[in-house]
Formats: sequence, C-alpha cells, structure tokens
Amino acid sequence: MDPVDLGLLEVRAALDRGELSCRELLDATLARIDAVNPELNAIVARADPAALRDEAGRRDRERAAVRRETRAGTMEDLGLLHGVPQATKDTTPSRGMVTTWGSPIHAGHVPEVDATVVARMRAAGAIFVGKTNVPEFGYGSHSYNAVYGVTRNVFDRALSAGGSSGGAAVAVASGMLCVADGSDVMGSLRNPAAFNRVLGLRPTSGRVPNHPAAEGFIHDLGTCGPIARSVADLAALLAVQTGHEPRDPRSLRGDGSGFAALAHALFDDDGGRPQRWLRASVGARRTAAAPVIGWLGDLGGHLAMEAGIIDHCEAALRVFEAEGCAIEPVTIDFSPDAIWQCWLTARSFLIAGVQAELHADPAKRALMKPEARWEIERGLGLSAIDAHRGSVTRTAFLQRWLDLFERVDFLALPTAQVRPFPVETTWPAEIAGRKMDTYHRWMEVVLYPTLTGSPAISLPVPGGELIGVQLIGPPGEDERLLGAAAAYQLATVGRRGWSGQHAQRVMARDKVGCGR
Repeated sequence: MDPVDLGLLEVRAALDRGELSCRELLDATLARIDAVNPELNAIVARADPAALRDEAGRRDRERAAVRRETRAGTMEDLGLLHGVPQATKDTTPSRGMVTTWGSPIHAGHVPEVDATVVARMRAAGAIFVGKTNVPEFGYGSHSYNAVYGVTRNVFDRALSAGGSSGGAAVAVASGMLCVADGSDVMGSLRNPAAFNRVLGLRPTSGRVPNHPAAEGFIHDLGTCGPIARSVADLAALLAVQTGHEPRDPRSLRGDGSGFAALAHALFDDDGGRPQRWLRASVGARRTAAAPVIGWLGDLGGHLAMEAGIIDHCEAALRVFEAEGCAIEPVTIDFSPDAIWQCWLTARSFLIAGVQAELHADPAKRALMKPEARWEIERGLGLSAIDAHRGSVTRTAFLQRWLDLFERVDFLALPTAQVRPFPVETTWPAEIAGRKMDTYHRWMEVVLYPTLTGSPAISLPVPGGELIGVQLIGPPGEDERLLGAAAAYQLATVGRRGWSGQHAQRVMARDKVGCGR
C-alpha cells in the first residue's frame, strides 16, 4: 500500500519499526501532492522540496541515533509527528511560512512566530510542506479566495470543499496528508469534513490554546482542532494540540496524555467491539449500559434543510441504535430566533473588533470580499449594550442547553443544511425554497456547539453521501465523545476508519482520465 494511504498511527508504527523512512514518506507525500493538488488546490504556499528532503533526512538520522542509543530501539521519546508531513491552515500563523488568511491584503505575509498549535506540531516533529487553503479571512464555508483560488471537493471537482478548513479536509481525504489541523468558529472543522467524508472535531472551547492573540478574553467563538480519517488519528493529533497555555486566559488545565492513551487504545482494538466504546462513553451520572442520544433534527422546522439530509442523518443514528443506544427526539426550550440573533451580534462584534483598522483604510477595504465588508460594517454599528444583551441571551441559552444533558449523554444534529454546491456559487442563497438572509444563514445548524463551548464531531453518514451528522457532547467531555464516535466507526467502516478509501478513488479517477 502507498504509505500516504495509511493513517497517522499506521504511519508512525511503520516508521518506528523501520519499515518506512521519513524520506520515503516525504517522497510519497510530494508525489501524491503533485498528482492531485493541481486540480484540488488544497495545499498552497508549498515549501521547497529540496529543503524538505534535507529535513526528512535529519529526521531519519535522529531515528537512527535513537535506535543506537536504546537497546530496544524505542521511539517513544520522539514526538508523535516525528517525520510526518503536515500543512497548517492558512489562517494560522506559522513562523517562516507565507500565511495570508486568504486575503490579498496579506499576500506574501510571513509571521515571525508560530501559533501555539503550530509550535506544538513543530515540536512533535512535523515536516511542514505548505499551508492549506481557506476562504478569505476564514469567512464562509466555501474555500475560495483572490490569492490562491478555489479548493475543490475530493469526490467531485465541480463542487465546493466547504470551509473554512476546506483545504485541510481535502488534503486528508485525498491522501496528501494523513491528518491536518484546522479551526472552527461556525462549523469550519465540521462542515468540510462532512463535504469530503472525513472526521472533523471541534473540541471543547479552551481545550486547544489560542495564542498569540491580540485579545484573549472576549474572542471565545473560535478554536483549533483536528481533521482525520479515523477516530484514533483524530485523538492522536488532538493530543499534540491540547494542553494548558497560561498566556491564553481561556486555556483549560491538563495535557494531552488522556487523548494519546485513547488514541493508542483505539488503534490497538483489533477486535472491533463498538459496545466497549459505547459503555466507556456513558457519563458518570448515568448507570445505563449505552448512551442516550438526543436527536434535534431540524429544530422543529426552524432550519431549512435540503431534501434527504434528515433521512441520512437518521440512518447514522440507527447505527448507534443497533449497538444498543437509545435515540430520543428532543427540543431546546429556547427561541431559535433569539439564538440566531445573539449569534449575529457576537460574530459581527468580534470580527469588527479584529478588522476595523483594515476596513478603515479605503485601499484595503476595496480588496475585501463583500461578505467581509458586510460583517465588519455590521459590527461597527453595534454598541457595547448590544454586545452585552447578546451575551445575556447566550448565557440563558447555555443553561437550557445544559439542561438537555441531564436527560441524554449526547446530542445530534446534521452537520450541514445542504450538500456540496457548485464551486461557482459563493454561498447558497436558498434552501428548499427558503431564502437565506445572510451569507452564513445556510450554516446555522453548526452554531449551537460554538455558542455553548461544546465538543462536536462530524461523522460521515452511511452510504457514501457527502453529508455528515454532528455528535455533540457536554462541555469538557471530549474523551467520551471520541469513544462514542469510535463505536460508530467500528460499526460502519471498521478499525482503520476511512483511511485510504478517498485517496484510492481519487487516484483511480485520475488514471482513467475522468477527473474534472
């Protein structure tokens, strides 16, 4: 098997056993990128191949030294990503790497410091081959911009890859990367994962530090997180990303050891026992043998949904039900219109705070896409009292949201309200005959975990549709959520998850000349 079709932990095991060298892995990665990226356009700002090969050679020499210095040749002291090619999201500052936020305003910008999440990947031994493409400033769930162009869906290149971590999801789905970092404010890890049939996890807010940041107390909607093709790999990358950072006032205490242990336990579970992981995912306050999942559906008709999405998500829930879970329809005792309005206030207020200075410069403002200008201008029109009132609404909603977890272990929602749409479409203006009144209204389904700080994972639905279902846990319960997701994976596609399936289909399509 081509090493790029392996998952992260499979690659690491092959490297540790000496069956694969870092140089061989890099060469295979560059070959895959050369083969598929020209059409998919997922990885941008590529690094110099000669410099990358030198770095891979250093990693091989470091491994050889470890083998000489330890009788068993153990590689446990090497970072999890040691010698593994990676590409960081283009909205994430990366030292010495062009980082543009998908905006011509920042074309050619090279940060002097790493974001904490990048620094941790670097310390874990990653070899950075480039960046992954995004929408301009990460706004909207369609990864196109005036700097690098559009990223295309791995299954149909005429369709959107989603966003804002669209390049990351396509890179993982196509085998250009075994895992990837991303970030999520309004579904930016979850939506592209659904569109490309991989896994995207938005961790509990504060789980992955956000540093450096100009403001660290109010800007709490976004978080970094992992994208992968198996739950074990998702947990493994999260183990690298997570851990307390005192310079981020929202950063949670603890380290990534629990996620690392979970990753290896999942990877070693060749028995494929879904119910084992379901039992482990039940909350301490409950005595049931398997979780209760509360199904929110389309929120009683509030959310416009493309035909068939609810049906496919319910098919995914039947997988859980077949393993002994109870599926219980639930409703949120709170006005969804009020939730939407507080969301609009929080998002626009924060975006304007970050980019008001850019917007004030007419030359820079002219370079912004219309949606970015609209968002900033809306935020500039808000008052401090507006922001406070929105926060009061959000706080009240959180109480009702947490009430649901007194009855259920997890909640479920669709990941997106539409399937992938044509790349020429900037955003869906209508769903099922209902007009969308903002550029992001079609993504409303993902904002509930964001506003509550809850961990949420997008799981591919059975049957191959480019649709995902969100499984959502209580804040802080990321490990339990990953355990339940592992049960779903074992019951649907098995221990290796979705590894290799996408890459093989992409390569086969290229060989017969039917790529778009």
